[in-house]
Amino acid sequence: MLSSSLAPRSLSPENWMDPIGIHKRKLFLWFSHLPQEEKQFGGVFSPETMHVDPLILERKATEKGELMSYPLQAHVPKRLAVTVEQLFEPGNSWTEGRGLNVLLYGAVGTGKSTVVRKLVLDWCAGSTLTDFKLLLPFSCEDLSKLSSVASLRDLVSRKYLHLRRHPLLSGEGDHAKDVLFLFNGMEKMQLDFRIGSTELCSDPNEPLTTHVLVVNLLRKYLLPEASILVTTRLSALDRIPPKYVSRYAQICGFNDPDRQRAYFTGRLLQGSSDTEHNQEAQALVELLYLNLQRESQLAAACFLPSYCWLTCATLHFLHFTDSKAPIQTLTGIYTSFLRLNFGGEVLGSGVGSNVLVQEHQNSLMLYVVRTVGKLAFDGVSHKRTSFSEKELEQWIGGETKTDEELRQLAVFWTDVLDFFMAPCIESSKHLLKDFSEADNRRYVFAVPAMQEYLAALYVVLGENKSALEKLSKQVSVAIGQAGEDVSALVAVLSKFVPLRIFAIFKLLKFFPKLYDKISSRNKGSIAKTMAAEMFRTEDSYNEDILDQVEKSLLGVHGPQPQQYSEAQPFELYPIFMGGLLHYRNRVILEQLHCNIQSTTVVQITRALRKYLVRELSKPQPPEELMDLLVLLYEFQNPRLSAEVLASIRSIRLTNVRMTPLKCFVLSSVLSCAPPSYYLQELDLSSCLLTRDMLQMLHPAFKHAHYLNLQFNSLGSESCILLRDLLLDPKSSLKSLQLCDNPLLDAGALTLLEALPGNQSLTHLSLMHTGLGDPGTLQLSEKLHQNVGLQDLNVAYNNIGDNAALALVDACREHPNIHTVHLYLNPLSDVGKQSLYVRGVPQSVGGSGRRVKVLASVTEGSDVSEDWHPILSVIRENASSWDRDRVKQQLKVFLRDLEWGRQQQPSLWKRLHFRRVEKGVRQTLQMLEKDNAFSSK
Repeated sequence: MLSSSLAPRSLSPENWMDPIGIHKRKLFLWFSHLPQEEKQFGGVFSPETMHVDPLILERKATEKGELMSYPLQAHVPKRLAVTVEQLFEPGNSWTEGRGLNVLLYGAVGTGKSTVVRKLVLDWCAGSTLTDFKLLLPFSCEDLSKLSSVASLRDLVSRKYLHLRRHPLLSGEGDHAKDVLFLFNGMEKMQLDFRIGSTELCSDPNEPLTTHVLVVNLLRKYLLPEASILVTTRLSALDRIPPKYVSRYAQICGFNDPDRQRAYFTGRLLQGSSDTEHNQEAQALVELLYLNLQRESQLAAACFLPSYCWLTCATLHFLHFTDSKAPIQTLTGIYTSFLRLNFGGEVLGSGVGSNVLVQEHQNSLMLYVVRTVGKLAFDGVSHKRTSFSEKELEQWIGGETKTDEELRQLAVFWTDVLDFFMAPCIESSKHLLKDFSEADNRRYVFAVPAMQEYLAALYVVLGENKSALEKLSKQVSVAIGQAGEDVSALVAVLSKFVPLRIFAIFKLLKFFPKLYDKISSRNKGSIAKTMAAEMFRTEDSYNEDILDQVEKSLLGVHGPQPQQYSEAQPFELYPIFMGGLLHYRNRVILEQLHCNIQSTTVVQITRALRKYLVRELSKPQPPEELMDLLVLLYEFQNPRLSAEVLASIRSIRLTNVRMTPLKCFVLSSVLSCAPPSYYLQELDLSSCLLTRDMLQMLHPAFKHAHYLNLQFNSLGSESCILLRDLLLDPKSSLKSLQLCDNPLLDAGALTLLEALPGNQSLTHLSLMHTGLGDPGTLQLSEKLHQNVGLQDLNVAYNNIGDNAALALVDACREHPNIHTVHLYLNPLSDVGKQSLYVRGVPQSVGGSGRRVKVLASVTEGSDVSEDWHPILSVIRENASSWDRDRVKQQLKVFLRDLEWGRQQQPSLWKRLHFRRVEKGVRQTLQMLEKDNAFSSK
């Protein structure tokens, strides 16, 4: 839905039948339609609030070829910056009775198409270019494909039927002075201004070819009073002779952090009424702005508005993932980004010839893969992120031979290369000793992830194959086309097989499967590479890949590294390879003439499953497991995910900073497993989980027997979701660890509501959850409603003697509970002695059950059998607990041990007490040292 404020204000209901009114209304609807990628930011789309004008500089004819200093330029005087409307104001180049020809140019990604879209919408709304009664936008890509002849008026009416025979286009009088033609993407047309090649025409009714009409409009021979706005790339500036251009203007992108910040604010804060969402978005914008102000590499990339879009899309994906939204992947964002910028683009030769090149050979995106992708692959293979100018020349166009290839290379260097490669800011700040002074100027990919994406695309498309492997593919296709006819086979083979080795390839008639084996071996090597890159030993201690992506955008806040180093892990590389095999991404790539065959996907998937299962037999660090889940999510192949999960029995993500996206990834991957699949352990301790994340993780929890949610600061409201999980008939949870979450009595009471309906839970840990006497007494009353519990941990809470005694009595009456943890509670000496006595059967006629009560490192006058586990728990968690309280409890343990030792007549038992005392004192000393270090 469009913002009502953008509706054409100049159109009153009585004017809607006027041809100009109809034209404005239809143009407004056409140009308001945006690609699906633009709608992912949610809310009501409003170009009025999301658009930020890039810097536009007027250039003289003599300086039109000069590039703005890239990536950032010092402050540009306001007098040099202009708007499109100002370009059509009368000036020195204006002649009475002749309209202005304005040439607006810029490199790929600087925002030409966006400026055109906003210009048309503003004209329809009556807020700009009001001196023109009629605006006629044309796509030069569409015009270049028209083969039939037509007059100018027929050409207009063909696209805008409501303007058929409009008097402004009749050529009579000076009516055309109110008309503005807009030709977007002039590089798509092969214009020839030579008189011998393009005849003169001044009659709007004379049928001619499209390029002849456009040339005569620019010559001011046809409708000389009309004004014209042409947009084009840098390489096509000389397609129009300077004498036919009134003004040159260059779109220079976002040359300062303030324009970039305005763009980020409009995108990330767009259309959300959620206060919490807006606060987080505002915090992201502030972090981005700090990173941009430091003249970081991101600021260099965001010089181009296209990379601002990519940054916003990535951050939106990382921070505002909605489980109800359509599936989105990181690979999909980058693939869509390339479609937005290179969809339908072909690489012209930069000259006025009409030489046609086959479409698949002329695809600009495929050319990017074979040049920049090859450079990216070499960098990933050798762990390098920066390249010298000589290396760029070597890898990009180093093998060109023909004049046509050289012309295409020149166009590519002028228009496209700067879109992907930017000067390395960090290397200029920290010059590497390994490079000579002449080689100090180095280049990097505008965003680091783009290097890994293009390298992955280069491999998956098979561009890194050997010559023999590429030849085998051609031969296999040829055999399929030639069938059993030997003469036809020889004719096809002779076109691309050298005669001196032709005799060898005659064997294909008898062994055609040989090359299928070579091809499948190549697919297997891709899968092996993906698995090897995913589980590299040297990358095991890096942050998970989603955190790495976020850090590359938001920067490192705090002390900066003193020494620059370009060494970095390439962990996105295998993930992108998996994502590129997803059907949706393959469809988009096919539109860019980068075809990934289904047979290739099948072979890589089959081989990848084998390698992944083999690697997962080894224990993996939590961050590596998170990266594996991201790979499976990007792959979007439920069958592969289920087969890989079958070899995984535990997922330990402890200390991984979970986000809504990571929770969504985990749940999505586990949802691919069959209902009968269960994890022995799902460890999400110290993951910064919130209540909303628990809700997203609910599907994943149903696949776990052992669930560890310790150290997550979950409040009492989170217990509602945990209660529902315990009551879910599809859940088979056996152990629930909630240590160090502030559940309090309210949360514990909510959790207890699930006890009557749950029979699977055997171990429940409520240690250090703020449980007090009221909650403990309620727990004592409801324990009999559940017969499955065996182990109950309520240590380190606020439980007094009476509540503890009631709980132990209830546990003794319970048919299965054998252990109760009560240590680190404010229990008196008398209370602890009573608890120990209560845990032992009182008489032969009683229940006959013994409940182990762990209230201290002693049991009565003896050392507890579980003293070592108790101390281990304290050592593991003391850093996050109240150290003064823990030290006080340890001193109580020492007092208990001293009293018990005095009661023992046996020397052996007294020595045992001494040993336990030593362990307690060591723990106490450890806490005191940590406390002293923290205070310093």
